[in-house]
Amino acid sequence: MIGLARGTVKVVPYSFNWKEIYKEEEKLLYHLLGETAIDIQHVGSTSIEGLDSKPIIDIDVGVKSLDDVDKHRNLLEANGYQFRDNAGIEGRVMFAKGREDLRTHYLHIEIINGELWKNHIYFRNYLRLNKEAVEEYSKLKKNLAAKYTNDRGSYTNAKNEFINSILKKAKEEVD
Repeated sequence: MIGLARGTVKVVPYSFNWKEIYKEEEKLLYHLLGETAIDIQHVGSTSIEGLDSKPIIDIDVGVKSLDDVDKHRNLLEANGYQFRDNAGIEGRVMFAKGREDLRTHYLHIEIINGELWKNHIYFRNYLRLNKEAVEEYSKLKKNLAAKYTNDRGSYTNAKNEFINSILKKAKEEVD
């Protein structure tokens, strides 16, 4: 299963299909974005084996300049992506794929090796290597999903303390 109604929260068990769904989308994005896409990465919870997640595929596209996104906007929209500006986070351009009642992908276009890019990669990589953290995060997400079923903003905000603690650990390991 992939997809979730916009604004809602439902956490489901990890699915190995998510990796395949990502790979198909990665091929499409490299085709659509060409050389503008320096790197494309599967990020977010669906990229971490064993982690319960909202069934939406998060994809990071690393670019040299966010200004380059404008020349691809129409092509992305013609392929099902809806422009979401920066969706409240400075330093990125965001697109969502899927109907309002069934969002399937979030596309985060960010400066390659910028802070947002690195944070997504550090977080993902740390969890991929730390099973205990995956179990803790899954438990937190399930509890928060039960509490905030129709309040995506509160669900997301309630995860911040955990996410920031993982980023701190991940950065300490890299430095």
